[in-house]
Amino acid sequence: MGAVLGICSAAQLACCCGSAACSLCCSACPSCANSTSTRLMYTVMLLLVMVVACITLAPGLHEQMKKVPFCENSTSMVPGTFKVDCDNAVGYLAVYRICFATCLFFILMALLMIGVRSSKDPRAGIQNGFWGIKYLIVIGGIIGAFFIPEGSFASTWMVFGMIGGFCFIVIQLILIIDFAHSWAEKWVSNYEETQSRGWYSALLLAMLSCYALTLTGIVLLYVFYTKPDGCDLSKFIISFNLILVVVASAISILPSVQEYQPRSGLLQSAVVSLYVMYLTWSALSNSAAPCNASITDENESSFDKQSIIGLVIWVCSVLYSCVRTASSSSKITMSEHILAKDGATEGDGGEAGAKETKVYDNEDDAVAYSWSFFHVVFALATLYIMMTLTNWYNPSSQLSKSNVASMWIKITSSWLCIGLYIWTLVAPAVLPDRDFS
Repeated sequence: MGAVLGICSAAQLACCCGSAACSLCCSACPSCANSTSTRLMYTVMLLLVMVVACITLAPGLHEQMKKVPFCENSTSMVPGTFKVDCDNAVGYLAVYRICFATCLFFILMALLMIGVRSSKDPRAGIQNGFWGIKYLIVIGGIIGAFFIPEGSFASTWMVFGMIGGFCFIVIQLILIIDFAHSWAEKWVSNYEETQSRGWYSALLLAMLSCYALTLTGIVLLYVFYTKPDGCDLSKFIISFNLILVVVASAISILPSVQEYQPRSGLLQSAVVSLYVMYLTWSALSNSAAPCNASITDENESSFDKQSIIGLVIWVCSVLYSCVRTASSSSKITMSEHILAKDGATEGDGGEAGAKETKVYDNEDDAVAYSWSFFHVVFALATLYIMMTLTNWYNPSSQLSKSNVASMWIKITSSWLCIGLYIWTLVAPAVLPDRDFS
C-alpha cells in the first residue's frame, strides 16, 4: 500500500508543470484517491524542506553560510541590540528562515481553504494542483527570508517555534495514541479470528519489547541525568513519569475498563509508556549542565541522537496521518480532523473510472479531511522541525543546550500524553451514553 501511494505521489511530483504531461505521467502509476495523493504531495514538500534545512547545518558549508545576507549585514546593527553570531549560529538561523517561509506558506493555504466542503469548490484546484507554482512560491519565500535583517528575529521567532512545536507534539500524541489503539485492536482481532499462536506471540513480544525499552530508558535517565547529591528536579520528573506509566498500565487492565473496551490492554500502554520516556529524555536533555551528562561543551551545537529520534518519530507521524483513514476505532475525536474519513478509497466511476484516471476524485460530495486544519497541522509540523533541528537551543551568541522553557514544554507534553491515554480508557465508562465503538 505504501509503495503504491509513493509511486502515485512521485508521478504527481514529476508532472507538476502541465496537464498534458500530467496525463502521461499519471497513466503509468497505480490509481489512488485524490485526497491521499494530495496529502502525500504536501508531505513530500515538507520532507524536502527538512532536507534543505539539514543541509544548512552541514559542517562543510559553515564557511560558505557566513556569506548569506543576514550575516553580511549584521555588522550594521544598532549598538546594544542583538547581533548575530555567524561563527556559531549561522546554520541555526538559516533553519529559522527556511522554516519561517514554509510555515507562512501553510498558514496562507489554511486561510485560503477555510470553509471548503467538497472538490466542487473553485478553491479545490488550488489545494490539489498547481504544484509547480507552489514549489516556486516556497523557494522564493525561502530566498526572501534570507534577506530578513537579524535584529530580534531569531529570539522572537523562537517563541513562536516553541509554542507551535508544543502544539504539534500534542497532535503527535493523538496520532500515536490512535496508532497504539489501532495496532492492538487489529492484532487482537486477528488472534480472536484465527486463534493462531503466532498472533498471540507477536502481541506478547511487541508488548514486552516496548516495556523492556521503557525500563531501560528509565535506568539510563537515572544514570545520565541525576547525581547522588542534588538533581532533585530531575529525580522527581523521572520518578513521577514512572509512576504515571505504571498507573496507566494498571488502568488499562481494570475490569471496569475491560467491560467497555475488551480489546484494551498492555500493548497500547507499552507504546504510550515508551513515547513518554522519550519525551522525558528529550526534556532532560535541555536541563542545566550539572545534572545533564550530555552537555560536554556549552557552545556545542551538534545535532544529537535525541533530535534524530525526534525527526524519525515526526516523519512516521506525518506519513501515518497521510495513509491512515479515520474510522470508528479512533479514540480521540480530534484525530478525525487529521485523518481522512473512511469510504475514501473508491472512485466515483468504480473500476472503469479508475482506469480512465489514475488519481481519481473521491471528494466530489464532501471532503475526506479538513483541508484548512490539515495546513494548520503542517504549519505546526514545520515549527516542530525548526525546533528539533536546532535542538531547542536559544539562537543567541551564547548557544546553550540548557533551555528551561523547552524542558518544561516537553515535560508538560509527557503528562498530557498520559492524561489523553487514560481518558481514552476511562471515557466509555465515564460517559456510557456516548458511542465510543
